[in-house]
Amino acid sequence: MKKALAILGICSLFLTVSCKQITDQKVAYLAHSLPTSHPVHKGMEVFAEEVLKTSGGKLAVKIFPDGQLGTEREVLELLQIGSIAMTKVSAGAMANFAPEYQVLGVPYLFRDEDHLFNVLEGKTGEAILEAGSEYLLRGLCFYNAGSRSFYTKDKPIKTPEDLAGLKIRVMNHQMSVDMVNAMGGSATPMAYGELYTALQQGVVDGAENNPPSFITSGHYEVCKFYTLDQHSLMPDVMVIGTNYWESLSPEEQVWMKSAAIKSVTAQKKFWKDDVEECFKKMKESNVEVIYPDKSLFAEKTKTVLAEFSKDPKMNKLVNEILAN
Repeated sequence: MKKALAILGICSLFLTVSCKQITDQKVAYLAHSLPTSHPVHKGMEVFAEEVLKTSGGKLAVKIFPDGQLGTEREVLELLQIGSIAMTKVSAGAMANFAPEYQVLGVPYLFRDEDHLFNVLEGKTGEAILEAGSEYLLRGLCFYNAGSRSFYTKDKPIKTPEDLAGLKIRVMNHQMSVDMVNAMGGSATPMAYGELYTALQQGVVDGAENNPPSFITSGHYEVCKFYTLDQHSLMPDVMVIGTNYWESLSPEEQVWMKSAAIKSVTAQKKFWKDDVEECFKKMKESNVEVIYPDKSLFAEKTKTVLAEFSKDPKMNKLVNEILAN
């Protein structure tokens, strides 16, 4: 069904392009896997509104949420071949295409969200966004995706030792796999859209993600333990196909970048408000929130950082971040 919808979406894109002479409006398709209730989706809605407003209606963005056009990896590949213009993915998904993104998933590398965005909105963050251009995937901006923590179905995670023998879903991201395995769990890469059923059926024992994703996915209905170990502050990233970007005029590129910056400011507020509501929802739904000693988890992941830093290029990025 997803592939059929993807084909339908691509055909619609071609129809839109063919109608350009009539409407004189360029339409960029933006596909992602989150539901419309998610604060990151709301940020992208602001982006679309700002593009339309700033361009005086000459440029528009049509959003396809909820995985309508495929998984994160599938949509990134559609960007590379020019079938659609834009997407929003986790930085972890981008790490499979542009190695520089890997640093954003290093566990416990960032002190807090202020530190994270000082880096992302500075020279290091801009360099990472531009690094994807080599792979036909240019980053436009980073969105706040908060901190990722563990949640489980049958037993609480209070220390890393509690992860022993548990299959924990992670995204298809080597750093996440290495992190969970270093802590003693059994990392199980899986598409996000398959996770609810996998949790229900016991294919996996738990997963790791931020509070809004835990709630909007409905995973809180199955998993009644949420451990706030906050092992990573991996952001989301809005990506535009390099070929599409280069097809835009300099003025159109300015409209896109300006709208992206404004949407980041709005999305941070959406995120803050939503996280507060998520913890209220957890309480109402009898989800036990555990506040562990995070240093125990951080200690277990030191080997991950050490191995990652053996690459001189990655070590340079790590040092830039730590010095910020």
